[in-house]
Amino acid sequence: MAARPQGELSHPTAADTAADTAADTAADAVVSAVGIVRRFGDAVVLDGVDLRIRRGEVVALLGASGSGKSTLLRVLAGLDSEADGEVSTNGRTAVVFQEHRLLPWKRVAGNIALGLRGPGVPQRTAAALAEVGLADRGRAWPSELSGGQAQRVALARALVREPDFLLLDEPFAALDALNRLRMQALFFRLRGEHDFAALLVTHDVNEALLLADRTLVLEDGRIAEDNPVTLPHPRAQDDPGFGALRRHLLTRLRVPTSPDQS
Repeated sequence: MAARPQGELSHPTAADTAADTAADTAADAVVSAVGIVRRFGDAVVLDGVDLRIRRGEVVALLGASGSGKSTLLRVLAGLDSEADGEVSTNGRTAVVFQEHRLLPWKRVAGNIALGLRGPGVPQRTAAALAEVGLADRGRAWPSELSGGQAQRVALARALVREPDFLLLDEPFAALDALNRLRMQALFFRLRGEHDFAALLVTHDVNEALLLADRTLVLEDGRIAEDNPVTLPHPRAQDDPGFGALRRHLLTRLRVPTSPDQS
C-alpha cells in the first residue's frame, strides 16, 4: 500500500481494501496452495490447483473417482514430493486415512503415541483415547478392535499431535451406516473442542453438507466449484435448505437424482 503524506486525510481505495483483505486472509490461513500440478506419466491429475483453508475451517473436497482428491490431500500433507507448485502450511499437520493403518504388533496406546517423545506422552495418549470414547482400550491389540473402534484410534493418533490442520481421506467410508453417523458426530464434537482446520475428502454429499463450512468440487484437475455451506449447526438432512444444496452438488457431480432422494 502506497504511503500518504503526513497530515493528509484520505479514505482507503478499493485496491487498498482488497490488498488488506488478501493480507488478512493469508495470515489466517493454515494452508495455502498455488499452482499445484501433479503428473503420472502422461496423465495430468492436478492441473494448477489453488487452495487456501483458514484456521478453524472445515472444507469438504468432492469429485468423481479418479479426479485427484487423494492426490491433492497427499500433496497438502507433504507426502508427495513429485508435485509442482507451492504449498505453505502454518502450524502442525496430521492425517487420517481411509484405512486405520494401525501396526498389529503394537498395542493401541503404542499406536497412538508412535513417534512421540517426552515425559507427557502417556498422559496425552490417555487423554486422546478418552476423547474418542476408548479410555479403557489402551492395552488392547488392534486385532481386538471393531472397525469403528480402529478408526477412532486412528483419529486419536492424529489428535494427540494437537494439529492445527487435519487432513482426512475418506475416513469413515469403510464403516457401516450407524458407525459412520457416530464418527461424523464425534468429528463435529472434536472440531468444536480443538478448533482445528480440516480438509475432508469424501464421496458422500450428505457428509460434506453435514460437517463442512465450505465444499469444493475437483474436476479436470482443478477446483471447479467453491461454495460456502451456510446452514447453521447442528445440521440434519431434513433441515430447510439441505435438500437444495444436496441436489445442486449431486447435479454438479453428474449423479442422477429423483424426487425421493431429495
